Amino acid sequence: MKAINLTPRFWVAASLVIFTLVVGLIGPFVVGTDPDAVIGGLYDKPAGGLPMLLGTDNEGQSVMANLVYGTRTSLLVGLVAGLIASVIGLVLGLVAGYQGGWLDDVISGLTNVALAIPSIVLVILLGIALNDRSSLALAFIIGITSWPWMARAVRAQSTSIRSREHIDVARLSGASWFSILSRDVLPYLLSYVVMAFVLQVSGAILAEAALSLLGLGPSGTTSLGVMLYWALAWGSIRTGAWWAFLPPTVMLTLIAFSLLLLQSSLDEVFNPRLRRGKLAKRKTKGGQSLPAPASSQVPTPIGAAGIVESPVPASTGGTR
Repeated sequence: MKAINLTPRFWVAASLVIFTLVVGLIGPFVVGTDPDAVIGGLYDKPAGGLPMLLGTDNEGQSVMANLVYGTRTSLLVGLVAGLIASVIGLVLGLVAGYQGGWLDDVISGLTNVALAIPSIVLVILLGIALNDRSSLALAFIIGITSWPWMARAVRAQSTSIRSREHIDVARLSGASWFSILSRDVLPYLLSYVVMAFVLQVSGAILAEAALSLLGLGPSGTTSLGVMLYWALAWGSIRTGAWWAFLPPTVMLTLIAFSLLLLQSSLDEVFNPRLRRGKLAKRKTKGGQSLPAPASSQVPTPIGAAGIVESPVPASTGGTR
């Protein structure tokens, strides 16, 4: 089995993703302060000690504690919503692309209708309709409105795979459609599914932040978007309290950037054409000549008896 060549970009992206996970999962235990505990006054400046390292917010609560707990909430919403959207898009795309016929028409029509409606509008309307907006409820809303583009892409790839020879062999052997989808079609789509899941997580985290900025964030808990909402509502920018809005902004940017960088690096890992293209560019920059394409190399003609024949010059004609 050929080893996967992981690029430096992948390791940078993976390091950033691991850092954000550590902040969200281990950070609350390291800080050791309840995010709802009042430890100071309105927008106290950063001081010594881990809880006061980033000062206090509009309610006198630790910005550091809210940052680590908010990162955990945002990551939770992103992972759950990304998983829901990926599962729905994958299942619908596989079934539509493989089965075809009227089922494909129905699923494709539903997907087109869902794509025509801006998902942010649906998320806002559903968020307003909820009485208790918990983190999981918001994740569910974001997930069920983010699947259409993935379903369309999976459907297109499944349609091209179903006409391959190994699929015909599986049908003739009596395998069920579920077995064919899980064993013969899905493995060809795993690389795309992984990259699409990363994009779904990133989009869900940003969608939760957008909802929170509109006042529709999760209730009873804190998130990066909720921190930004209260920082803007209490005029932290106007008063110069940068520690109230800058840390959640930087963390949101870091999460989105690391996930997008991870998706791009995974594309290089899974796509051999991109790897060959980058290798060719490096050789060109290093002053090395690239090998001639296969089409420009004229093969030596071989006779019917297997004897190598010398090519006939263009100026002479063949024997009559």
